[in-house]
Amino acid sequence: MGTVLFYLVAALAMVVANKWVLNKTDVPLFFLFSQLVIAVVLFLIAHAMGLLQVPLDFDTQVLKGLIPTIALNVIGLSFSNYTLKYVDASFYQVARGMVLPFTVCTSYVFLHSRPSLLVLLACSFVTSGFFIGVFLDGTPVSLVGISFGVASSMITAMHSVVIKRSLEVVKGSALHLSWYTNFVSALILLPLLLLTGEGPGVHELLFSNPIVLEGEISPLTAFMWGSAVTGVLGFLMSIASLLSIKVTSPITHMVSSAVRGVAASVLGVWFFEDIISNGRAASIGTILLGSIYYTWVKHQESQTPKASYDRVPPEDLEKGSGDMSPTKRNRTPED
Repeated sequence: MGTVLFYLVAALAMVVANKWVLNKTDVPLFFLFSQLVIAVVLFLIAHAMGLLQVPLDFDTQVLKGLIPTIALNVIGLSFSNYTLKYVDASFYQVARGMVLPFTVCTSYVFLHSRPSLLVLLACSFVTSGFFIGVFLDGTPVSLVGISFGVASSMITAMHSVVIKRSLEVVKGSALHLSWYTNFVSALILLPLLLLTGEGPGVHELLFSNPIVLEGEISPLTAFMWGSAVTGVLGFLMSIASLLSIKVTSPITHMVSSAVRGVAASVLGVWFFEDIISNGRAASIGTILLGSIYYTWVKHQESQTPKASYDRVPPEDLEKGSGDMSPTKRNRTPED
């Protein structure tokens, strides 16, 4: 229970704080850069205190092997921030609703993992939920935000496939992979935000003195508080996600993710006065139910015993199957 609550609180606070800052500023990449820098500083502090150990000597071969993961991480996080900037917090779940179908597709293409009919049925539920929210809901939505959401979903799906290979590069250490990814991503984002034209916006944010109405806070104050909160939460989220998957069952983790999506929509209404129409509610519900059904199907498939066979000696094959004794025939799982 503590693990699930930890994961839910960290994830929800991350979405709300991100949306709050992005509503007040126009520098989503600089905001992401600040989050990564704070996460790197926390890694170094934890390393100095002996709470965890991270490699401070950067191996060139390791960095070369992590190029695909780091590149997809930078693009995926950037697109995710842009999605949250252009759509409501309550619609964020819908805009990135195609993560599951894209993940199944990329697993089939790159890992040759053929999905079952039940998996395809779950993906069809999720896809229909996405189209309900985009095309059948009367609430106006940003096409730019939806485009970033679809692109972010595709990158996230590819990232999940590449991570499996990247873990081999760091000898299976998820902690080391998180450290390398955060540190190098921050280095890449610094020139990238200048190339995308955020330089003037960053200068205005840091050095301008805008007029602030009574009872409100300045964009810089919101940015600093938001960066601090989301930077810490981003560091904790890497731990929370691993704990949620490790300590609980896959179904429990998926249900907690579903609860997070619903709660994020409710908080969007509460904090940002978002509108949840019947169509949007149906879209969110369909996507979440399809995701939960997918996790249940995969869990059931993992519990199905696979037939195991004993190797038959070559001399027995030459004699023919009729001469084989029962102890040398293919054994069933019951045997």
